[in-house]
Amino acid sequence: MERPAWAPRSIDISVPSVSRIYDFYLGGSHNFEVDREAARRAMEFMPGLPKIMQANRAFMRRAVRFAADQGIDQFLDIGSGIPTFGNVHEVAGRSRPGARVVYVDHDPVAVAHSEAVLAGHDDADVVAGDLLKPREILASPQVERLIDLNRPVALLLVAILHFVEDEDDPYAAVAELSDALAPGSLLVLTHASYEGIPLPAERAGGAVDVYKDIRNPLIMRSREDIARFFEGYDMVEPGLVPMPRWRPEGEPEEEDPYAFSGFAGVGRTA
Repeated sequence: MERPAWAPRSIDISVPSVSRIYDFYLGGSHNFEVDREAARRAMEFMPGLPKIMQANRAFMRRAVRFAADQGIDQFLDIGSGIPTFGNVHEVAGRSRPGARVVYVDHDPVAVAHSEAVLAGHDDADVVAGDLLKPREILASPQVERLIDLNRPVALLLVAILHFVEDEDDPYAAVAELSDALAPGSLLVLTHASYEGIPLPAERAGGAVDVYKDIRNPLIMRSREDIARFFEGYDMVEPGLVPMPRWRPEGEPEEEDPYAFSGFAGVGRTA
């Protein structure tokens, strides 16, 4: 397999990556055949996966605009993935010029492309970091330069927590990040779930098995378990709901049925 010029030498291009699979679902070009093959296998069980990812991105943009309208001008996006149309710094900057954004991802391709996209942007930067190591993220030079933790921050954990197994205690990681945030901060979160998928759980489980096969287990939590991530937060209306139902700009009923898979919500610290 020939290595594209944009692929960092440090990555194994024979191993699928969830960031690049996500990029493929969204119609991006920064993925390899091994990623596309894994995505196509998952779509054999859940053909609506691209619709779910599109709904996820649409919710993220609405939530960022909401945060900006609430006066928040600092954004910490953990699990940001490969840059695509409508990134956080673009959406936030349109609503609140001068907004500062730090992206965090552990995928070298995502980090490398973020660095390229953000070249020349003084108000945005990227950290190669791991959600399960909150202290390292918060102590990074990029966060220290751009994020004032004494002021409200929008913490984005969009489509990342369902890749963290219970044994790694994602609740503790979210709590540690939350404890570092000033009052008035927001937690913006989406999470996969069997609830809402327009398929029998057994069939949807076939797609979950694909992720297990590529050693990136997809953890499908219940709405109740997802709500636990918001402990200590006051939920912003309409609460924890399917993605198209969170402050929609159009008619949710017109959305593809797959878009209602999983949950999205925004919480505010007291």
